[in-house]
Amino acid sequence: MSPLASRFLAGVAALGLGYALIGGTSSLAAETAIHAPAPTVVAPATGTSETAVFAGGCFWGVQGVFQHVKGVTSAVSGYTGGTLRGPSYERVSEGDTGHAESVKVTFDPRVVSYGDLLRVYFSVVADPTMLNAQGPDRGTQYRSALFPTNESQSKVAQAYLGQLKAAKLWQRPIVTRLERAQAFYPAEGYHQDYLTLHPDAGYIRVNDLPKVVALKKLYPQLWREKPVLVRG
Repeated sequence: MSPLASRFLAGVAALGLGYALIGGTSSLAAETAIHAPAPTVVAPATGTSETAVFAGGCFWGVQGVFQHVKGVTSAVSGYTGGTLRGPSYERVSEGDTGHAESVKVTFDPRVVSYGDLLRVYFSVVADPTMLNAQGPDRGTQYRSALFPTNESQSKVAQAYLGQLKAAKLWQRPIVTRLERAQAFYPAEGYHQDYLTLHPDAGYIRVNDLPKVVALKKLYPQLWREKPVLVRG
């Protein structure tokens, strides 16, 4: 069975458990969303555009959330963190390349800071206590990891991880990894904008749309109604 087929079946199985969007909200979103605190360490905006890379399970949902954040000008699903050049979805799904499904986010730091993106990430994108897994997906390719692209981002990320660990918002330890930025490879075209293009897919309805709902509810000041899409 292909990795994509397995993901589809995982969505169908979860729907059978009764997780569905009702009236614009979701019991799943209520259970998993965390209103993380604002970062105490921030970096001043020094330009008009920055990039950062986030890994937090299936990239469909990670991309879908960041595409709805004000100040984000691009969010591309892809692979990073491994040594294999030109990785494919099927190859990364084998779990032995070191790559993580990830999203490269380009943003205007005058509108939304890297610290804001971290806050969104830990609040609604990923469960930082799951080791090499998110939702129904298992494997190192689904790990929770941050890939800062400059020294300033690295300092903000380190400080925020420390802040969250001290706050003890989760019952289990935070296992999100802070990793060195490596080559980023955009994923295949059919993975881009997947949440927007397939909102009725079982996997999306159960695992990803609740994250978008939570973003709008928790951070209305960061919410952008029309997502910024790879395909325009």
